[in-house]
Amino acid sequence: MLIDHLRIGKEGEEFAYNIVKRMGYKILEKNYRCSIGEVDLIALDGDVLVFIEIKTRRHSIGYAKEAVNRKKRKKLLLVASYYMKKKKLYNRKVRFDVIAIQVDSKGKQTKFELIKNAFLSDE
Repeated sequence: MLIDHLRIGKEGEEFAYNIVKRMGYKILEKNYRCSIGEVDLIALDGDVLVFIEIKTRRHSIGYAKEAVNRKKRKKLLLVASYYMKKKKLYNRKVRFDVIAIQVDSKGKQTKFELIKNAFLSDE
């Protein structure tokens, strides 16, 4: 069960990576990790630095979106701040997006939703 869950998550991340590439985002980091935590994708959308959380679920897109709760948002904000300081990216426009992916019982992507500005940096 855990192996299946990890496989679906990894496939969801790859699917989301291809989505944002096709949309013209410039990928800076995949699976960025630091001592504070991790973020799935960091990209540029024009001049905006975008931190992207990817959630893949079997049940519905709603379950995927709900997985980015207050605790997860706070962690993403801290990781983003750390990343920006480390890379000396001061005075940049920043956005937090969520890509929610629903897969069927065979692990095939059935729906996805890109939520731009999923939350604000002052939440």
